[in-house]
Amino acid sequence: MTHQKNAINKQTDTSKGQSIWGGRFGAGPSAVMREINASIHFDQRMYREDIAGSKAHASMLAKQGIISAEDYTAIHTGLDQIQTEIAAGKMHFDPALEDIHMHIEARLRELVGDAGARLHTGRSRNDQVATDFRLWTRGAIDQLDKLYIGLATALLDQAEKYAAAPMPGFTHLQTAQPVTLGHHLMAYFEMFARDRARLQDCRKRLNTSPLGAAALAGTSFPLDRHATADALGFEEPMANSLDAVSARDFAIEFLSVLSIGAMHLSRLADEIVLWATSAFNFLELSDSFSTGSSIMPQKRNPDAAELVRAKVGRIVGAQNGLLIVMKGLPLAYSKDMQEDKEPVFQAVDDFELCLVAMTGMLADFKPNLEKMKSAAGEGYSTATDLADWLVRVLNLPFRDAHHVTGAIVKTAEEQGLALTDVPLTAMQAIEPRITADVFDVLSVEASIASRVSYGGTAPDNVQRAIKDARKVLS
Repeated sequence: MTHQKNAINKQTDTSKGQSIWGGRFGAGPSAVMREINASIHFDQRMYREDIAGSKAHASMLAKQGIISAEDYTAIHTGLDQIQTEIAAGKMHFDPALEDIHMHIEARLRELVGDAGARLHTGRSRNDQVATDFRLWTRGAIDQLDKLYIGLATALLDQAEKYAAAPMPGFTHLQTAQPVTLGHHLMAYFEMFARDRARLQDCRKRLNTSPLGAAALAGTSFPLDRHATADALGFEEPMANSLDAVSARDFAIEFLSVLSIGAMHLSRLADEIVLWATSAFNFLELSDSFSTGSSIMPQKRNPDAAELVRAKVGRIVGAQNGLLIVMKGLPLAYSKDMQEDKEPVFQAVDDFELCLVAMTGMLADFKPNLEKMKSAAGEGYSTATDLADWLVRVLNLPFRDAHHVTGAIVKTAEEQGLALTDVPLTAMQAIEPRITADVFDVLSVEASIASRVSYGGTAPDNVQRAIKDARKVLS
């Protein structure tokens, strides 16, 4: 805070501030105003999108006869040089120029003179930044989709390897029924597939162009907004100039999609954390995604999974933050909206890291199959199979079969027996018509093999689901 207090009454060099804002201001901003107003420290990552938008705008201006062909050529050449300079780290970023848009424009004027000053004809920073932000978000979606494909591939490879490996299925984190590890992993594939679909839906809605809406009301110049939209890969120009410069729902929707995706990653990460405990002992973590303790030499901590689990808080926080920024803004543009990009950039960085980390953990996945299989038979997990047998063979109504099965489980508990070890005579004391055939359905393997309904855990089902999933990915 000290540097801000010292800056309150200190005037800074005004020449650059005046060059941005024109002749309206007689003095430049204070140092603290310049600091709070600048966004170059985060929006510089949109330089490629800004240059692409400027090229499309300049090309359209030339085709419409608004600028000369010579000016267009100079602008295009200058923008190419600027992109090379920024990519090489040779651009000096000055907070006095506020943002990436003014940095590029100022450098363009240095390179090509008045031609560079004509580039801004028929547009405002309002539609310019809205265009850049949509382009950047669209590119982020495409990159995330590639990472999702890598994650899904790693998941499918492990699901296929363990398509028939028994493990306990849980409800309320209590043993419920046996499933296979492959089936369990495929549940996450389905979640991630929906996450990808949501990203693509978001991409469709954001893929309209604000360029040419100018400050808020459009422009008197004969722009061809359809041409610039097409040049930038947008489906069409946005239909209302006020909406074009002030809409940020695409960014909020994007963060919502990331929040759901991060939640799904967090659920899988949480299971990895649980399974790696000595109490579960369902998997062994490798050194690649574990850390140790500074004081306890025996520890192997699942820190990568724990951090993936935690990142959802940052991503949901970004979504909530942007909602709050936008909730009370009148049309059209307000400076509040400068706060839209930084949380999106950070959320994408966090989400990309989570996807890469989870892909690595899945590829490194080493389950303890014997422990999983043993646990699959605990907790009377085949009790439902017994109830189903009573319905199917003895024609009992399911509620009656449920009651009989509950009584048999109680007997097993009292005698400290597994369900498969309860004597037939003890079962017949509860339901006389039970025969020895009942034991054919009480093993973990029999239970899993019987779940042949669509979407069930039978190994053949799992293999078919994996085959279908690979077709979708390809």
